[in-house]
Amino acid sequence: MNSTLEKLDETRVKLVINVPFVELQPHINQAYRTIAEKINVPGFRKGKVPQSIVDQKVGRAAVVDEAINSSLTSFYGNAVKEHDLVVMSRPSVEINEFVDNEKLIFSAEVDVRPEITLPDFSTVTVEVDDIELNDDEVNQQVDLLRERFGKLHPLENTPAKKGLFVSIDLVAKIDGQEIEGGTVNDISYEVGSNKMIDGLDDALEGMNVGESKSFESKLVGQTDEQKGDVTVTLKAVKERELPELNDDFAKLASEFETLLELRADVRSRVERVKKLEQAYAARDTLVNKLLSEQNIPIPNKMVEDEVNQHLASENREKDEEHRKEVTEQLTSQIKKEILLDTIVSAENISPTEEELSQYIYRASANYGMSPDNFIKQISDAGQISAMVSDVARAKALAAILSRTKVVTKSGQVVEIEALNQTAAE
Repeated sequence: MNSTLEKLDETRVKLVINVPFVELQPHINQAYRTIAEKINVPGFRKGKVPQSIVDQKVGRAAVVDEAINSSLTSFYGNAVKEHDLVVMSRPSVEINEFVDNEKLIFSAEVDVRPEITLPDFSTVTVEVDDIELNDDEVNQQVDLLRERFGKLHPLENTPAKKGLFVSIDLVAKIDGQEIEGGTVNDISYEVGSNKMIDGLDDALEGMNVGESKSFESKLVGQTDEQKGDVTVTLKAVKERELPELNDDFAKLASEFETLLELRADVRSRVERVKKLEQAYAARDTLVNKLLSEQNIPIPNKMVEDEVNQHLASENREKDEEHRKEVTEQLTSQIKKEILLDTIVSAENISPTEEELSQYIYRASANYGMSPDNFIKQISDAGQISAMVSDVARAKALAAILSRTKVVTKSGQVVEIEALNQTAAE
């Protein structure tokens, strides 16, 4: 087999593949066996029908069609490897010529990853914000810790108001009919936190124990988040008493003996979070800088096909404004993927089993799933290769970030080793 490559544009090529019949012959033989398994010929067992009888029953042309269809993927794949192409879409294949017992010639047009020139990352500088840490942020975290150890005390003859805690029952109905799972009892809720149903805080304000009130609200989980009627019954009003901020609290809430030690630890934790945020900012700034400086061509036909498929799934093919929005989003996404995959190739990056396992562990925890269930779900969805690509891209970004100069707006150089470790997460 030999092939020639014609570059149609920066992102699309045409392969012309010439297959001598001797290389097609094994596929012809397999085609005879496949067809022999499907036909019934008196006097012969399935799969044991001679080739001459198969020709009589279905015709030589049917055998050739079967052989060609089953072999194209293999020959096309060999041509892609021969020319070291990174394909981005399914090929469009056309049979150019077939001479029985002599040759098969076919062509394949396909979108490929364009070639882009990456900079010397040791000469690249990205700027991030300085880390600013003040006492208010530390106090806020300490107060959150106090709230975790606060105790609720019931209040008598006190209406519900913002900042107090209540025990409530809820009943949700649509058109007078209670929805499935629409009744929940003995919910503890902080009035004014706006963490549950829209309208609940307004309804609770001023209510007394034993009273009920109905209001209209969007119901999560219903079609198009349709509105329904919600009835809230107030069962108790409580006030949270926070523990006194002293050394006893430090011992209660942590492994530290003094409040001073606890506050120092909280300050350290807040600072680490800010360093993580700084790391992510450096990574994202680097990507945006590279995208802005690179002229990355995109496969227009692939974009058009994916946009059409997306709009069809939403039944919005004629929504031109939405088409423009989806096209811009998809174009931006593909440009970023081309850039990152080029870096992966240039850095010769491949994820280790440990890195993939860490990714699966973190992702499954984010979705509230076990690692086994998570990997089964993405496997069933055919997303394993996408997962590997995500890990490889993150690893490649960490590699180039380690060679990039990162400075704050005040001119301080950021230690890159911590960023290198963080950016791969």
